[in-house]
Amino acid sequence: MIIESQHKSAIELDNLSIHFGSDESLVKAVDQVSFNVPEQQSFGLVGESGSGKSTILRALAGLNQHNDGNMFVEGEALQSKRDKAFYKKVQMVFQDPYASLHPRHTIDKILAEPLAIHGFKDSERRIAQVMEQVALPSKFRFRYPHQLSGGQRQRVAIARALILEPKILLLDEPTSALDVSIQAEILNLLNRLREELSLTYLLVSHDLAVVSYMCEQVAVMQHGKLVELLQVNSKGETHAKHPYTIQLNLASKGYDRKVIEEFIDHE
Repeated sequence: MIIESQHKSAIELDNLSIHFGSDESLVKAVDQVSFNVPEQQSFGLVGESGSGKSTILRALAGLNQHNDGNMFVEGEALQSKRDKAFYKKVQMVFQDPYASLHPRHTIDKILAEPLAIHGFKDSERRIAQVMEQVALPSKFRFRYPHQLSGGQRQRVAIARALILEPKILLLDEPTSALDVSIQAEILNLLNRLREELSLTYLLVSHDLAVVSYMCEQVAVMQHGKLVELLQVNSKGETHAKHPYTIQLNLASKGYDRKVIEEFIDHE
């Protein structure tokens, strides 16, 4: 159990706006979004494609610098360039594990590389430890990504994020590229790791059911704006009021005929 008094702010956004282009072609991908992620909690960003949720994650990771407003990690304002200390504290897991892993590097080299960059000497211990944490047998250590299944590759991607022992993970649709049967395994793994390692998650998904399962709070994004902030109760339920959130909730129940008949197009 997480003790309430421990809940300092891990991530804070204050009127964050992110734009692309200029003049007549200016696009506001994120429009004055503010929220706070308490330490050791899991916070979800949910919305359809183009809602701005992944853009926020990329801005936090320093991959997008066209922004206004303020971003804070553990109370410190983020500057335009991230230093090594930031990446020891904050790591990102991307949607497609095959695209995010170097195809010509063995798992061993993929895991050893961040340790070499940050000057860690105990690479042997750390690699063995992190593979055990993500339940990857040692026999996979000298294989290549194409020799692993999608779920195994995502475990490697999570292991790479964990190897520097960060406090915060940015999770960009970490299960959407996987078969449905494997998605639950990865979500359960992430839940276990958060509890064991006292991690903070900022999780992006288009699926309200996924974030409701994983998170204590959910921010609903539409057209770059935060339209509703939901609390998730002990049963994994949210009580949506905004029409868009209600439709997302219906969509998360799958392609059931009754659900489709209830669905309303709010475009």
